Amino acid sequence: MITTSRVPADKSVQIAFSLNDSTELNDPDNSFPLAFPDLDQQLQPLPPCHASVESVQVFKDHCKMAKEFCDVKKEMALLEERKKKLMAELDDDEKENLDAARLEREFRELAEENQTLISCHNHYSEQLEILRVQNQKRQGSS
Repeated sequence: MITTSRVPADKSVQIAFSLNDSTELNDPDNSFPLAFPDLDQQLQPLPPCHASVESVQVFKDHCKMAKEFCDVKKEMALLEERKKKLMAELDDDEKENLDAARLEREFRELAEENQTLISCHNHYSEQLEILRVQNQKRQGSS
């Protein structure tokens, strides 16, 4: 006969026993891990009463759910890590977009300044040519 008792949550407990008594339980499809180290103590499956088929079935179902729960927790952790990476990439992309926008604005400003300087250069070149022509006319008339 198996007796169970409550163990405080801060104490770890390892459960180990054999289900070799029943041929039904030896089926490889019915094999479950008997301890889930990543699972909180209060969620750990309690050993079944081997005299009760219903108890064994509840234990099997509990083990199956515990395994699924652990798998979901692992998948959630992986997805959280993936989310962090994607958020970091998004931040980097947003910074690059801001930098690109700033560079585009700076380019437009410099291009406008360049056009203004080219216009001024052309205007002053024309004025210089006019002054040279006038200077040559004065020297020729004197």
